[in-house]
Amino acid sequence: MPIDPYILLLLGTVGLAALFPASGTAADVASGATTAAIAFLFFLYGARLSTREAVEGLKHWRLHGTVLVCTFVVFPLLGLAARGLEPVLLTHDLYTGLLFLTLVPSTIQSSIAFTSIARGNVPAAICAGSFSSLAGIVVTPLLAAALLGNSGGGFSPDALVRIVLQLLVPFVAGQLLRPWIGAFITRHKKVLGHVDRGSILLVVYTAFSEGMVQGIWHRVSAVQLAGLLVVEALLLGVMLLLTWYGAKALRFGREDRIAIQFAGSKKSLASGLPMAGVLFGAHASLAVLPLMLFHQMQLMVCAVIAKRRARDPEATGPSGPAGPDRLSGTGGTTGTGGSSGTGGPAGAGGTAGSARSRVSPAATSRIAVGTGTRSG
Repeated sequence: MPIDPYILLLLGTVGLAALFPASGTAADVASGATTAAIAFLFFLYGARLSTREAVEGLKHWRLHGTVLVCTFVVFPLLGLAARGLEPVLLTHDLYTGLLFLTLVPSTIQSSIAFTSIARGNVPAAICAGSFSSLAGIVVTPLLAAALLGNSGGGFSPDALVRIVLQLLVPFVAGQLLRPWIGAFITRHKKVLGHVDRGSILLVVYTAFSEGMVQGIWHRVSAVQLAGLLVVEALLLGVMLLLTWYGAKALRFGREDRIAIQFAGSKKSLASGLPMAGVLFGAHASLAVLPLMLFHQMQLMVCAVIAKRRARDPEATGPSGPAGPDRLSGTGGTTGTGGSSGTGGPAGAGGTAGSARSRVSPAATSRIAVGTGTRSG
């Protein structure tokens, strides 16, 4: 079961913020740098997204619609149902973070990796993750406004304005400039991937520094954190079952069901952390904690499921294993970018590939356990 090295970097950043929190002038500088970093991050997301390939991927609309419903309807409904656990298992702050977790978009890179390992419809997973991340830029703030209100500790309708200025405007600017800078972004994707990850680490440091200065962590005990882990394990288990058996009830083929399960049951750390920083401000530390824990949990559980799916009797035929070269013809017709180094909307800058394109499970398995936000 993979331990994402980037999670270790995130935990190290949390420890750094606990030992040396930014305060006073340093906090102002860190806050300004974080604002600029988030804007630049979403500018890169927009510059990487190939609009033409994304539109072509809409041909498999039933699958993508199913993933979007799981991500932005079923997940939030389960989050609202968990309100009954407050304050028995969850404090108000932890529940707010859990509800926010259910509102963020799906991953891209880890969905691709696990779908390929399980011998599913990889192009469909690429498109579904990309559409989810793109929709999340608008849908997540709107859902947060409707479901969280002012209970997010600093969240207000003004946050929607900040979202537009800090996330949506840079994203649109990246899209408009893509014809001129797209080739440069592709050539330097590795270096820019480090910029992505550095920006997110800065968001985490600033959020947890503000949390330390505000004394937020004194309101959470080890027992409450254990309760949060139990609730998140149940949430992940329910979504894995719903996406698999629900897709079967909708008469999707095996390859499509695999793509739906992995794209519809996960949440993106790379998209969620910057959004939380904009929406929650000083209260972002507790708001992102459930997302950070859920991210690692989903990697570990889905890695086991993917390997078992690859050994399913349905995955084999007269000519051997049904590898990625035998992907369902009903899958998306283009790959909108497994090459990006981040798990947010950035994943849509790659080369197009047909539904029968070969994707090596061994190669994509390295994405799931690799560094950075490659695992979403």
